Amino acid sequence: MVSKRRLSKSEDKKTLTEEDISEARKQPLSKKARQSHAPNEVEENDSVFVRLLKTSGLILKTGPNQNQLAVDQIVFQKKLIQTLRKHPSYPKVIEEFVNGLESYIEDCDGFKNCLLSCERLQDEEARYGEEAYARLPKIQSVIVIGLGWENALIFAISLLTYNSLFLRDLTTKIMQLISIAPVYLQHDFITSLPEILGDAQHADVGKELSDLLIENTELTSPILDVLSSLQLDSNFLSKIRQLVMGKLSSVRLHDLPMIIKFILHSLTASNALEVLSELRENLDIQHFILPSRFHASQIKSRSKGRASSSGNQESNDKDCITLLFDVINSATFDVAMLLLIYSTNTQTKKYIEKVLRNKVRSGCMEEQLLESTFYIHHLVLKDICPSILSLAQSLFHSQDQNILSFSSLLYKYAFKFFDPYCQQEVVGTLVTHVCSGNEAEVDAALDVFLDLIVLSPSAMRPNAVFVKGILDYMENMSPQQIRKVFYILSTLAFSKQHETNSHIQDDMHLVIRKQLSSTIFKYKLIGIIGAVTMAGIMAGDRSSNSTQGRADLSDEQCTQVTALLQLVHSCSEQSPRASALYYDEFANLIQEGKLAPKTLEWAGQTIFNDFQDAFVVDFCVVPKGDFLFPVKALYGLEDYSTHDGIAINLLPLLSQEFADDGGQMTSQESQQKLVSPLCLAPYFRLLRLCVARQHNGNLEEIDGLLDCPIFLTDLEPGEQLESMSAKERSFMCSLIFLTLNWFREVVNAFCRQTSPEMKGKVLTRLKDIVELQEILKKYLSVTPDFVPPLANFDLETLDVIPHSSSATSKNRKKGKIGRKQKADGSKASSPDTLSKEDNTECDTVPSGRSQLDKEFPGKEGKTTVSLWNYHAFFRELDIDVFSILHCGLVTKFILDTEMHTEATEVMQLGPPELLFLLEDLSQKLENMLTTSFPKRIPFLKNKGSRNIGFSHLHQKSAQEIVHCVVQLLAPMCNHLENIHNYFQSLVAENHGVVDRPEVKDQEYHIMSSCYQRVLQIFHGLFAWSGFFHLGNHNFLYPALEVLASRMKQIEHEQPLEELVSQSFNYLQNFHYNIPSFQCGLYLLRILMALLEKSIAPTQKKEKIASLAKQFLCRVWPHGEKEKSTIFNDQLHDLLCIYLEHTDSVLTAIEEIAGVGVPELINSPKDASSSTFPTLTRNTFVIFFRVMMAELERTVKGLQAGTAADSQQVHEEKLLYWNMAVRDFSILINLMKVFDSHPVLHVCLKYGRLFVEAFLKQCMPLLDFSFRKHREDVLSLLETFQLSTRLLHHLCGHSKIHQDTRLTKHVPLLKKTLELLVCRVKAMLVLNNCREAFWLGNLKNRDLQGEEIMSQNSQESTAEGSEDGRTSQVSNSKATEDDEENEESDGKKEQDSEENDDNSD
Repeated sequence: MVSKRRLSKSEDKKTLTEEDISEARKQPLSKKARQSHAPNEVEENDSVFVRLLKTSGLILKTGPNQNQLAVDQIVFQKKLIQTLRKHPSYPKVIEEFVNGLESYIEDCDGFKNCLLSCERLQDEEARYGEEAYARLPKIQSVIVIGLGWENALIFAISLLTYNSLFLRDLTTKIMQLISIAPVYLQHDFITSLPEILGDAQHADVGKELSDLLIENTELTSPILDVLSSLQLDSNFLSKIRQLVMGKLSSVRLHDLPMIIKFILHSLTASNALEVLSELRENLDIQHFILPSRFHASQIKSRSKGRASSSGNQESNDKDCITLLFDVINSATFDVAMLLLIYSTNTQTKKYIEKVLRNKVRSGCMEEQLLESTFYIHHLVLKDICPSILSLAQSLFHSQDQNILSFSSLLYKYAFKFFDPYCQQEVVGTLVTHVCSGNEAEVDAALDVFLDLIVLSPSAMRPNAVFVKGILDYMENMSPQQIRKVFYILSTLAFSKQHETNSHIQDDMHLVIRKQLSSTIFKYKLIGIIGAVTMAGIMAGDRSSNSTQGRADLSDEQCTQVTALLQLVHSCSEQSPRASALYYDEFANLIQEGKLAPKTLEWAGQTIFNDFQDAFVVDFCVVPKGDFLFPVKALYGLEDYSTHDGIAINLLPLLSQEFADDGGQMTSQESQQKLVSPLCLAPYFRLLRLCVARQHNGNLEEIDGLLDCPIFLTDLEPGEQLESMSAKERSFMCSLIFLTLNWFREVVNAFCRQTSPEMKGKVLTRLKDIVELQEILKKYLSVTPDFVPPLANFDLETLDVIPHSSSATSKNRKKGKIGRKQKADGSKASSPDTLSKEDNTECDTVPSGRSQLDKEFPGKEGKTTVSLWNYHAFFRELDIDVFSILHCGLVTKFILDTEMHTEATEVMQLGPPELLFLLEDLSQKLENMLTTSFPKRIPFLKNKGSRNIGFSHLHQKSAQEIVHCVVQLLAPMCNHLENIHNYFQSLVAENHGVVDRPEVKDQEYHIMSSCYQRVLQIFHGLFAWSGFFHLGNHNFLYPALEVLASRMKQIEHEQPLEELVSQSFNYLQNFHYNIPSFQCGLYLLRILMALLEKSIAPTQKKEKIASLAKQFLCRVWPHGEKEKSTIFNDQLHDLLCIYLEHTDSVLTAIEEIAGVGVPELINSPKDASSSTFPTLTRNTFVIFFRVMMAELERTVKGLQAGTAADSQQVHEEKLLYWNMAVRDFSILINLMKVFDSHPVLHVCLKYGRLFVEAFLKQCMPLLDFSFRKHREDVLSLLETFQLSTRLLHHLCGHSKIHQDTRLTKHVPLLKKTLELLVCRVKAMLVLNNCREAFWLGNLKNRDLQGEEIMSQNSQESTAEGSEDGRTSQVSNSKATEDDEENEESDGKKEQDSEENDDNSD
């Protein structure tokens, strides 16, 4: 309650002290009775004003006391009005009443009392119920005391209630008062307008405020604030927005937030992009800061760099303004604001994540943009580091590679620009990702660590202790991940200040020794990879400080490296698989150039001697022993004399291993150690890389291994294949696998040699590989359970089978040995020579024996064998091998014994060898450039199965692979043109028929496969998602230039669109003689990939649609397996391409369904449509599914009509829907002929979706068009009615046949049809045609329209839930009876069906 005031009249004009005001505020607002007032305080005046107020219930008080109101405010107002109107001197009494009011308010106390609310005279109970009114006087008294009478006046006016006439006059007076009041009062009056004005005054006040906005810029903020709160016309708001937009360059800084708020408040969906773009163009914040101060602060912020991340810099207001608004017109500010909002508003986090994901996918979030954001705004962003890390952690779980890369950049730049505390948080979060077990997360987190040790090595060293914890979680990592972990830790441990990290070195040595001593191969693998990786860092890091390239290590350092390598050698020599893995890892180390010259020299001599002693024998010394097959020297490329030459001792070594596995002894001395033939290929790779590194790529020292023969046996099985025992067949398969892997390493080693003689020998080895693969297929066809010897040794599991191996191949560049050097003394192996593997737990699948009781499916009898199922058991071809594609005609000189030319032989790359190379390159591109992340990795599924055989490929980046392929484009275009010419000449020979001639069937198949593989490679290259990033355009331009130059001579630096168009035209010319359906599909995919890079795609889309239709209408060569899943998927893709790129989807569907399908129906059983030969009875369901899906997608994308559209737009849309409904009717009626389950399923699924689209998109159009286009609307509904009736028949068919696969779609379909009937009825009511709607029932019918004779239970259901119904659309009335009856009855049947399900 308000206590009695103690201020006398003499004190009214004095300023109150703060204590007085504070005391007034502290007085309690109780609900108790107020203190009574003295009688002399009542205004005793006999004026008309006082008498009428007292009669109406208001008692005026004198002095500082509140007036008293005896009745309710509304009652008082009514009494006063009635008293005035009934007064004898009315209306003259009003003038007397106003004069009395003026006299009363001349006194200051009286005027204040008028502004305050009145004190209510009521009993205690009523006063308790009016608590709000009891508190209000106290608040208002404080307002008057503390704020003055001006604000109190505004407050009082806002609380008054007036009629509309009085509000209009009051508004006029207030606007006049605003025009003459001081600025500070203008501000207060304007901000209070929304509470005073009625809705009718908003428009007038808005116009006056807009004029005031032009006159007085100081009132910009309050005026815009009020305009945002008023209900104003959108056009008027648009004018105000343009007015404000023009003033952006001259506004004051404190007005800017309100201006931005008003502009954003006036946005609509249609003009949002335009207005925001204009806002960015006009907004210039730099003028808010003095130029000298601005530039100084800008230079200061730039010069801080990474040092600012220490957190010791002090920021003032000038720096903050610069950081926040320095680049307001660039996208860095947007990114910074998104991050700030993400950290401050938890409700918008999901939306911001969604925005970022979309921006990343669209290519807007470039690495340079993110780096600039952190560089410019790091002082602000470091305060929200936890939120940034939370965002990065959330995005890190994405399966999208682009989003994963973006989140990696967040971690990277947060570490680079933030302080040490934030850096520690970044490292801790990344360690959590590494230990999560998710393959994609582990790889991405380790890649971030690799970037950080290069970007900020000094900042990473203090955090090495956290990274060390990863050593405890390596058991489930892949070999490539293990390499990364040891590389990261070794780099941190053996850096310049490695003494400070000696404890990490000790821990790594302990882990490596422990793993190497394990008898379980999985742990030994970790030890081998870790030791070799650490040896590379130990040698490489200390030698990198030399100014003259790579300096040699000191003796002590060299001893440490060699001791570590010898430790690995001694711990792995008892296991061939472990030894082979060591050789491959050591070879990788040498290839990367991470071994010092002194260590390399020691390794080179040891490797050379060991390889020679283990695998190379004199040609003249034929091995003797009890072998399964006679030994012969095969595949020699030169004639050796009986006293010269060397050979690879393969068959005896394999026989020795087979004999030992069988418990037999050989004729050789038991003390002699022999390495397993498993180590032949990896050891040779190590040898040739070591020689190449020592001699700058020159392999003359070992070139004898290129042409030397191999001790084998006759490999061609002939007729004795069936009579061989299982052991003999297994032996022969193992022998061929080892030989193939040897030849593949030989090709890897010598593919870069430039001399014609060497090139000729490499081509010969390629032919040998192709021939051996054909022989191998014959053996594998009769040995279905055979498991080949391992070729890739960093496998994660031991249970490797051909079709699901988890191997990752190990093969880089390989070399050969020259003439065998004479050994001193006997052939006793050196201590470093690997011995034969003992039967330890490290033993895995022996080289040629099947120890798994799993059969390899599909290989029984002499069935065709796909070697792709065995790709994990072949050595990986290096990317350098494909330089052979450049080879044209190679002239090989055959020399006599006196080194004179005896003969010349011209060689070239043949079709089988070309196919071999193209297949391998195609598989590499598919693995490297095609992103295919599964949504969820299946439980217990091998995560690395996709990367088997590509471990060396993954050591290169995608950009490096793309660069290599671009270099190969020119020779591949040559091959493509030659293949095209081959088929063109074939067409000419067969009088225009492209078919496989019986005589040339094998040649035709090889050439067709080469054609397809070249197109696949082109598609893999141009469909690479990396081309959407501007940084990779330096690869795209050269690739397009190669294709464009095949048409005509091009100028340098042509625009991208011109290059795309010329490349598009070049490739589309190959469609004339496409040999197979698959080739045609890949050609279209290449053109679509180019279309995505074009800025004028219309004409190209038409060409793609035309080509797709030609391929659908072409008679393809016999042999295309129409029933195979692959062919069905390809036909589905081709048909989708046609319908997606054609300019009229409805016309295309009508042509196929109205022309092609009737031809198919009238044709013999095994025939096809004459117009569309690809349309057969086997492929009809594919055509039908695609047409229904595209029809639904097309109509769904059509915008619904509105009443504001023009008459022409209504007519066009109505015509469009007539075509769509006609196509739908044609397609639905086809289920009467093709009533298989897939067809009926498509009808139920897409039929419902089409009806839903009709409801949302078409019915609003019919609402506006019914009156003017009555006949067209009736025709449309009548056609659609027939289709919906068939859908109801289909529902009954599904239920009668009790097909659960179909009936699950019935409830939703019936519900949708019910909605359709209700919607049609609403449309008729809207157009005053309700009487045109009538109902009728039909009997249940099947798909053919025959009445269904139901049994008793079915009859009862039919009575209660009749499916069939009749409806007719009268030409004079809009009759939609069918649909309503159809839907209401459908709902009944749905309920009945649900009851039946529940009862079951």
